[in-house]
Amino acid sequence: MRSLSTRRIARRPRAALVALAGVALVAAACSSSSGSPTTTAVGGGSPTTSNTPVALRLGYLTNLTHAAPLVGIQDGYFAHSLPTNVSLQPSTYNAGPAEVTALLAGSLDAAYMGPNSAITAYSQGRGAIRIISGATSGGAALVVSPSITSASQLSGKTIATPQLGNTQDVALRTWLKKQGLTFPGPNGGSGQVTILPEDNATTLTSFEAGTIAGAWVPEPWVTRLVTEGHGQVLVNEKTLWPKGLFSTTLLVVNKDFLAANPAVVTDLLKGQLATTAFLNSSPTKAQADANTALAAITGKALKAPELATAWSDMTFTNDPIASSIAADLVHAKAAGLTTSTISGIYDLGPVNQLLVSQGKATVATS
Repeated sequence: MRSLSTRRIARRPRAALVALAGVALVAAACSSSSGSPTTTAVGGGSPTTSNTPVALRLGYLTNLTHAAPLVGIQDGYFAHSLPTNVSLQPSTYNAGPAEVTALLAGSLDAAYMGPNSAITAYSQGRGAIRIISGATSGGAALVVSPSITSASQLSGKTIATPQLGNTQDVALRTWLKKQGLTFPGPNGGSGQVTILPEDNATTLTSFEAGTIAGAWVPEPWVTRLVTEGHGQVLVNEKTLWPKGLFSTTLLVVNKDFLAANPAVVTDLLKGQLATTAFLNSSPTKAQADANTALAAITGKALKAPELATAWSDMTFTNDPIASSIAADLVHAKAAGLTTSTISGIYDLGPVNQLLVSQGKATVATS
């Protein structure tokens, strides 16, 4: 797969080659809590009857829960699925709300993001996006200092999340409320527990320094807080959901881009399905490739034991797990982060057509 991508990149102008050569340095500098994206361009490959250039700007996060875009781009699954006239332009972000801003500003055409971010994008954009596939279930937890063994001990403490309103932020607020603990609302205020939105890398540093008592984060940060920060998992989010299944990462697309480029979106989904099949059939190789991609973007590879532990807590699936998204909407409303409904948020027709063509079970919106 890499040889296919390499040949396609070679056909692009010299400026694109220079940009690609420096992407790791640019990404490491730009992936921050500010949400500034890093961008590179990758060409497509299969024959097409149209020569009209199309840019497909795809956002994703530098987390293992986003293994689909990490590996799909790294190994060329997306590039191989897209026609030659489509330029794939990936951008990385620290957390979903920054992707929402980019989507609604017209800077992204599609994005991998958490369900609460998708809900926010749909609400704030007045139906501007559609969920077209699932990607990952699981891989999120509340990690705390070893001395904390119960929820009551969090009173007076500070807990971090990746960003206000992101999926882990909503999960923390929902869980704290069920434990009878108070916390500031999205517009401020006071409470027993302080919630601090910050970049995941900063969270690890803060946890090691003892300035925060814990964090509700996605993988690989759960594992890194445990192994490098010497923390312990107080709540694995899997334990809060039926059968341990809940959507962590979805693939969404701007509805106008979908309307204007339905074939391109279908080709993107081909890449998503091919990547998911690889993640599940070749986990050892997939882990290594995801780690290579993370190292190129962030400048730091995960240690082998960290990688294996984090990977074991995730399930890669094309199913958006709509029941968990419906629950996420209820949680977001209770947290004062949205008042919207999500009727019309799904367009699973394209992915289901592909699944049927491959003899696989379809996915549903309920």
